[in-house]
Amino acid sequence: MKLLEEQHTSLNIHLGHTIRNHRKRHHLTIAEVSKLAGISVGMLSKIENGHTSTSLETLEQLSKALGVTLSSLFFGYNKPTDSAQFVKSGQGLEVVRRGTKSGHTYHLLAYNQNQNVTLEPFLISIEEIEDFPFFSHAGREFIYMLEGEVSYQVGDEFFLLQAGDSLTFEGETPHRPDNINKTPIRFLSIISDNKELA
Repeated sequence: MKLLEEQHTSLNIHLGHTIRNHRKRHHLTIAEVSKLAGISVGMLSKIENGHTSTSLETLEQLSKALGVTLSSLFFGYNKPTDSAQFVKSGQGLEVVRRGTKSGHTYHLLAYNQNQNVTLEPFLISIEEIEDFPFFSHAGREFIYMLEGEVSYQVGDEFFLLQAGDSLTFEGETPHRPDNINKTPIRFLSIISDNKELA
């Protein structure tokens, strides 16, 4: 538990410094950025000082306000070498995304180190059967089932996914878990978006 708290504190400080540096580079005040991002001045001040954790949605709003990619905010964090990044089992950073409200638990397994290609690998867990909304985002998504059984909808097509099955699709196509046949559900979701081709 202590290690997890230290990881969160370290990440909060890293994100805070990075956001402040981007803001100052653009000669923007805290008030200007908070208005653009749709958050309070007090909240942005706490984030910049590393005094609070924040959701991935808020970080995405801040990255847009600063004109940078979301992944660039994590650039250089917890990077032991120039070529590899190791995340110990069970120590992926738990993050908040849109699906969190619908029973999805997200653990981020790596932080992108390339400014042109966004690579976001998540371990997603679903413990309870719920009515899931459609998701849509930039880039391509790859899903690899680890546990459970789910009917997954992509556009008008339905795919029965079991352990060992995989599915790849364009992220902009509306998609969602349609019907969960066997819980718990665990799958890897890897979202890749090549900025150079955008």
